[in-house]
Amino acid sequence: MIYWQLFLAFFVPNIVGYGGGPAIIPLIENEVVGRYGWMTSQGFAETLALGNALPSPIATKMAGYIGHDVAGLPGALIAVLATVAPSLLLMLVALGTLYRYRNSPRVRAMSQWVRPVVMVLMAYLTWSFLNEGLDTLGWLHTAIIGGVAALLLTTTRVHPALVVCFGIGYGALLLG
Repeated sequence: MIYWQLFLAFFVPNIVGYGGGPAIIPLIENEVVGRYGWMTSQGFAETLALGNALPSPIATKMAGYIGHDVAGLPGALIAVLATVAPSLLLMLVALGTLYRYRNSPRVRAMSQWVRPVVMVLMAYLTWSFLNEGLDTLGWLHTAIIGGVAALLLTTTRVHPALVVCFGIGYGALLLG
């Protein structure tokens, strides 16, 4: 029963809320504090403060923490699933619709505009990561990490996640 309550406590606010994590926080608080009484208002505020101090989306962090606090690891997994399920379902419906009309001239025109926009966004992201790396690590370590990553990604079949892990490991061992 607790798992179903956890699912509903995070699914309902995420399905009816609009505007992302910060906009649905009051809805989650109503469920967690008001309806189910799993936390006090003070405890929820502290969890929110902790979640805001960490990187990544606030709603998923809070779902994981509260779910774990209420029902351990299965509770955390269920709460996170309930948080991402509405977006996942909407995305699957949207992709299904796009696939169904993939031969439509309007969909093809839209697809032609998406690729350059994504390319520009990725270029901007790469540029900002490079600048941040240069500011925090210096040119030598940024060049080593970037060079090894580029070499691994272009000449081997190493999975990109392993390349990211290499960069994290390099930073943790040599720069930490």
